[in-house]
Amino acid sequence: MDLKQYIRDVPDFPKEGIIFKDITTLLQNPEAFNYVIDRFYDEYKDKGIEGIVAMDARGFIFGAPLALRLSVPLILGRKPGKLPAACVTAEYQLEYGTDSLQMHTDSISKGQKILIVDDLLATGGTTSAVVELVEKLGGDIAGVACVVELTFLPGRERIGDHPIFTLVQY
Repeated sequence: MDLKQYIRDVPDFPKEGIIFKDITTLLQNPEAFNYVIDRFYDEYKDKGIEGIVAMDARGFIFGAPLALRLSVPLILGRKPGKLPAACVTAEYQLEYGTDSLQMHTDSISKGQKILIVDDLLATGGTTSAVVELVEKLGGDIAGVACVVELTFLPGRERIGDHPIFTLVQY
């Protein structure tokens, strides 16, 4: 399936000069959405994944059904102030600003094999922050799965040696 036909370009969002890759059009097509989850499942079903970390907010869309299919816990990487218990925090750079993410301190066990799932890999800021959080909590990163990768940005470089699987590259 050519997923690019389901991803819309939105120029000048969230600020001038950015071409936003909008996955809402992919989500509106059940066949394309299911294809994404099937491809992720096929890639990771035999890799011993013990938990999925999905990022606020679009990562939740893909992480939740994949966690159910793999029968593993879904662990949330949330914006500050959204999680009710004790948290660890990591700050990161976006292609258009700065932000931070938090995870509960008890969400990952030492040595737990974690897959990080998000919608887009661009500069790698969000993903590198989640890598930092998982490692702070003692988890082992089995890989990173994203629907879209912007190959003209340094996302892969910021993730280090962790395996990365993406379905669509621009």
